[in-house]
Amino acid sequence: MPLPPAPKTRGDKVQASESTGRSAKPNAKKLMAVSALHKNPAPLAAAAPASAAAAVQNPAQTSPAQRAPAPVLPAPNTQPAAKSSAPTPSSQAPATKQAAPQTRPARTEKPARKKPAAGSTRLFVLDTNVLLHDPTALFRFEEHDIYLPLIVLEELDAHKKGTTEVARNGRQVSRSLDALVSLNNGDLSAGLRLDSTGQKQASGKLLFQTTLLDESLPKALPQGKADNQILGVVHALQKQFAPREVILVSKDINMRVKARALGMAAEDYQNDKALDDDELLYNGALALPDNFWLKQGKKLESWQSQGDTYYRVHGPTVQSMLINQFVYYESPGEAGLYTIVEELQGDTAVLRTLRDYTSPKNNVWGVNARNREQNFALSLLMNPNIDFVTLTGTAGTGKTLMALAAGLTQVLDERRYSEIIMTRATVSVGEDIGFLPGTEEEKMGPWMGALDDNLEFLSKGTGSGGEWGRAASNDLIKSRIKIKSMNFMRGRTFLNKYVIIDEAQNLTPKQMKTLITRAGPGTKIICMGNLAQIDTPYLTEGSSGLTYAVDRFKGWAHSGHITLARGERSRLADFASDVL
Repeated sequence: MPLPPAPKTRGDKVQASESTGRSAKPNAKKLMAVSALHKNPAPLAAAAPASAAAAVQNPAQTSPAQRAPAPVLPAPNTQPAAKSSAPTPSSQAPATKQAAPQTRPARTEKPARKKPAAGSTRLFVLDTNVLLHDPTALFRFEEHDIYLPLIVLEELDAHKKGTTEVARNGRQVSRSLDALVSLNNGDLSAGLRLDSTGQKQASGKLLFQTTLLDESLPKALPQGKADNQILGVVHALQKQFAPREVILVSKDINMRVKARALGMAAEDYQNDKALDDDELLYNGALALPDNFWLKQGKKLESWQSQGDTYYRVHGPTVQSMLINQFVYYESPGEAGLYTIVEELQGDTAVLRTLRDYTSPKNNVWGVNARNREQNFALSLLMNPNIDFVTLTGTAGTGKTLMALAAGLTQVLDERRYSEIIMTRATVSVGEDIGFLPGTEEEKMGPWMGALDDNLEFLSKGTGSGGEWGRAASNDLIKSRIKIKSMNFMRGRTFLNKYVIIDEAQNLTPKQMKTLITRAGPGTKIICMGNLAQIDTPYLTEGSSGLTYAVDRFKGWAHSGHITLARGERSRLADFASDVL
């Protein structure tokens, strides 16, 4: 009868080894038999009697169908074969551990474990626009290394002149590079440790192009262009540092497309984004489930104070609430409940009911809320305990109108603030028309068309006494509204002012920080914009300063946010927003 095939996989060999009976302590004759098996296993396998198969198989571990009389021997030159070469009674099983040293050299036939690839961290090559966009980008790549080509340093030098934001960023990058070089004694060959200036989050190195590289690119690409020279450096680094991953980081979409077309890895700069997905942006409102009040049971507490009703609620839904977040309950056929979160302690929250600004008796400078979100927005704008308000929404949702109406009410009627200051990002939708004549306010006039349109609407209900009365009211209103340019905001401090920042989606996070930090005692700042209408280059919905402010201020006791979802400008504007 022919022998069955030898086990091919490691699992088969282990199974054969476990099913082998334990042999007795080997003597000289048995060791000679083992040696003979290794040298010439065929004659021994052919002469093995049927009783040897019984010694190899363990009846306690096999089924009756597996107890066949055919001899089963492992493949030669393996550990199980050495153990089964000398069939002995099961009473001598403890000797197996003594025989193991004779067969241990067979383990050297296992394939060697692969060594980890050299350079476990990645090498990022930064484009010039990344450094001009975020001057702290050198320290935003954690344990990975950064490489700066010579052409990047040349472009930084060309952009450092002037008073623009790009020029300031270029000078800041130059100062950071100078500090790194001075702390490393000017030796650039081995790279500079990025954490030497105190930036502990950056544990990698900064590498410069200190030698000429083989920048071989297709002849169709002009060699004198800076972008193509950077691509050539990346291509040379891929060969020099292989198999280490070399990645180009650029804010230029076309640059990334060309790099990928040439077989190079390219990524956008991600560290400036407050959110990876704009769908995750905090909207400021939370709808309660249908069974929320039923689950409260006897734990629900309610009381009244200064005309407002308060509820103390419990449950797992409270875990998803934030301070100054709007919580509402609506059910068909029932009156809705609209509240704001006042306190949070573990799984307990205190909700306060809102004033109904949809009612004509609660109008704000003649303006009433037309939907739920507008009612929430007016509650934030009229609350003196909230210093910072952010409003987002599509065109026609009433952001500017409500902000102006609330400002005029609190400046002229309640005397809470001294005046209204309005500014906006001066980013053209089309081609720039050039310099504008006049004073600062006159130069900002063409940018403030939205202000004039809303003031015309708000002044209709204030004029009494004919044309003269309306003209006097308009003069009074305009005397309390100052239009300022953001270019001259640095260093200023606003005391007891009502500040409106329009078109805030076109601001970078750094510009947003500059404006918000101008607030002094008694000042309230309102930022509003439409994240779907970003006109600033290199800004996206995730990296906009408005998104940055909404994400950072959520949950603070003196700030609030609401996203306006429904347009109220006209049926034509609403339909155009949906279909165009």
